[in-house]
Amino acid sequence: MVGGGNSKSDISFAGTYASSAFAACFAEVCTLPLDTAKVRLQLQKQAVLGDAVTLPRYRGLLGTVGTIAREEGFSALWKGIVPGLHRQCLNGGLRIALYEPVKNFYVGADHVGDVPLSKKILAGFTTGAMAIAVANPTDLVKVRLQAEGKLPPGVPKRYSGSLNAYSTIMRQEGVGALWTGIGPNIARNGIINAAELASYDQVKQTILKIPGFTDNVVTHLLAGLGAGFFAVCAGSPVDVVKSRMMGDSSYKSTLDCFIKTLKNDGPFAFYMGFIPNFGRLGSWNVIMFLTLEQAKKFVKSLESA
Repeated sequence: MVGGGNSKSDISFAGTYASSAFAACFAEVCTLPLDTAKVRLQLQKQAVLGDAVTLPRYRGLLGTVGTIAREEGFSALWKGIVPGLHRQCLNGGLRIALYEPVKNFYVGADHVGDVPLSKKILAGFTTGAMAIAVANPTDLVKVRLQAEGKLPPGVPKRYSGSLNAYSTIMRQEGVGALWTGIGPNIARNGIINAAELASYDQVKQTILKIPGFTDNVVTHLLAGLGAGFFAVCAGSPVDVVKSRMMGDSSYKSTLDCFIKTLKNDGPFAFYMGFIPNFGRLGSWNVIMFLTLEQAKKFVKSLESA
């Protein structure tokens, strides 16, 4: 399992993948409204009219959630849920299931004792990058659907649903467009995955060495919160660039998006939506890791029966 100092998985790869995909999907359903709020805040730009700067449409986590629900309906908070689940089945399943095998590869078959933190970080970055390279189209469609706000009367939606979004993007922009933002997305997913899995692994391993602590829900909760915090701190800048590139096709490249964001909105723009991002990733990690640990126990009981 992830964490605990054990470098060998006690269930099969297929069982780990199924548990990881299920846990990631469950966490996605629970926290998607916060993710939708985060995307809207990240895509929001300053609007200048004459000498005045207009007030932002979305303000804060709860304010953004409330605005979306009021203007577009409560269900709009779950825009992108279908490609979001597609993404978690691929990305969530692969990045977590591959973590132990890749970590064991980096330390070598003869390694004894605790795995160094550097190897955990390297393994997390590797599996995160590998997984999102496969799942990028699902992430693109999810962001496109989330980014679409309330439209003026008579203006049709760009996409009628997730499958229509996939086909429309391929038809209008080419198959390669499904991998728009792949550069910052690989960087983001690699960094966030390294922060999540390595910190969860390390925090859980450290907690289990404290007298009185055992491998239970309290330990998983604390380790999950730590994983979410470190993931947001490390991944927010590339997450903002990724969301802007996927939601706005006017950017020419990752560097172009970075420079324009820095020039037009300032350095703090890279941490826009930090609180909703932490609210989302913190709760996502807690839910995901708690579910993952229980799902693995269930799968282990099936495999050993």
